[in-house]
Amino acid sequence: MSSEAKSSKQECDKFVAINELAKRRGFFWSSFEIYGGSGGFVTYGPLGTRLKQNVEAKLRELFIKKIGIYEMESSVIAPGKVFEASGHVDHFKEPMVECQKCHTRFRADHLLEEKGISTAEAEKLSLEEVAEEIERHAIVCPDCGGKFGAPTRYLTMFQTTIGPYQGSTGYGRPEAAQNIFVEFNRLYTAARERLPFGCINIGKALRNEISPRQGLIRLREFTIADLEFFFDPEEPACDKLSEVENEVLPILLCDTRLKECEDITKFSVREALDKKIILSEWQAYFMAQAKRLLEELGVPVSRQRFLEKLTWEKAHYSSQSFDQEVLVDRWGWVEVSGHAYRTDFDLSCHMKASGVDMTVYKEYATPLETEELVVKPIMAKLGPVYKGEAGKVAAVIAKLPAQQVADALAKDDSIMVDGYQIFKEQIEVGKQKTIVRGKRFVPHVVEPSFGCDRLFYVALEYAYGIKDDRVVLSFPRGIAPVQVGVYPLMSKDGLDTKAKEVQKMLAYEGFMTEYDETGSIGRRYARADEAGITLGITIDYDTLEDDTITIRDRDSWQQVRTKIKDLPKLLHQYFECKINFQDLGSIISS
Repeated sequence: MSSEAKSSKQECDKFVAINELAKRRGFFWSSFEIYGGSGGFVTYGPLGTRLKQNVEAKLRELFIKKIGIYEMESSVIAPGKVFEASGHVDHFKEPMVECQKCHTRFRADHLLEEKGISTAEAEKLSLEEVAEEIERHAIVCPDCGGKFGAPTRYLTMFQTTIGPYQGSTGYGRPEAAQNIFVEFNRLYTAARERLPFGCINIGKALRNEISPRQGLIRLREFTIADLEFFFDPEEPACDKLSEVENEVLPILLCDTRLKECEDITKFSVREALDKKIILSEWQAYFMAQAKRLLEELGVPVSRQRFLEKLTWEKAHYSSQSFDQEVLVDRWGWVEVSGHAYRTDFDLSCHMKASGVDMTVYKEYATPLETEELVVKPIMAKLGPVYKGEAGKVAAVIAKLPAQQVADALAKDDSIMVDGYQIFKEQIEVGKQKTIVRGKRFVPHVVEPSFGCDRLFYVALEYAYGIKDDRVVLSFPRGIAPVQVGVYPLMSKDGLDTKAKEVQKMLAYEGFMTEYDETGSIGRRYARADEAGITLGITIDYDTLEDDTITIRDRDSWQQVRTKIKDLPKLLHQYFECKINFQDLGSIISS
């Protein structure tokens, strides 16, 4: 293969290039390598840990600081009854096939997708239909070429035992949402018993994937950020809608998908709501915020879309769902966040299973006066007839719908209840006025849910670029793992001492810094570009004379000269995006 062809191949497969860079520079790598590794688990190195923390900080900055969402932290392991009540034990299953030769197992729908069968079509197939498609497309084991056995359903939750008791089944949570739902009453109290409010849970989740083969895109242990926003379904208006109503959302509609077409339709948030494309104002609001979040991570709008989920694709708890997808080099369109209107499904399920009331009380602005039919057993008439069973008969009557009793007495002058014949003169039927001051109801929920590892990966891929045969990771200022690199021109003559003083000063000012004195200054700049370090500060011999330093921009390679004493103020303004690089000092002509 020619060098030109090799270069072209590398350029067209960022996945390989990024994974090699990630291992070499300490962003991430496969876990447990000394034991041969284990699919679906990764270790984040020093640079990767910082980048991932910065991505999660963006989530917190947007949802917690700016919007006012609460945050909670909770257990990764939960009692089995939690996921039985939520429906996950019944529904969190994927079609699996096993190679009869090497006994490797694969997700059947993924194998079908590789043969051109769309995700939408694959997800609605029964096991019998999956088997037919595998035979029709002559699909064999990707590892050894062996034939597959009959497809089965596989529960993709990790199951465990809590404590030493065999009957105490627990599951590793496949999402963080259920922790929020089961703690709703506590959270509602913390929210001063006022709707609407939201709570986000950022933490580890576990899914026992059958055959994860997409790096950070599909892991068995990953970080998820689930946000549950609770509101009154009778008062569904979003009071923040004006902030985003003109934001344009690129949506791949269900109708378009059913035509086997991927043309995107662009709607403003207001238009999408007016046309009932999106059913909930709060859901539309969070979708607009998710689009902005990805832009802040370096993904342009032209590479984002919201895919409307078809009926059979939606999770069991959702009445309407959209996947926010980003276009990546190797895998095409990849989901980075999901947006579901969960109605009152989860709270109602947990209320029924636990017996704990999860309704909230709403007081009416104006009390309502209602008139209702009531039935009262006349004990003076029941006692002589039923003797010691009169109380039991009265209780039975009281449980019957009043209208049913009234209709029966009007028709037959009596009613049969549990073998007792009750006559008209033994019951008083009348109307009673009641003042209703409020009511109890189960809140509805919209959920934006983000995969933090996928956000990490797309931020890394969209930062990746080549300039003059050099890798440059052009992270946005807000997420770069290292903000400032500090370099003495030479490791002698007091330059290294001065450089360490500058690095210490900036570290104490709160900047993430790195000191490097190894190799030529050109090699250090190249290493910094490859690590995505935003700015490079060089201490040279002029620094010892006039206390000025050179600042180098990672992306443009431009340089400016400025005084050390001005650095903290200027850098704070720069990383808060209040000034640009040219404002950091006097431009140095190349």
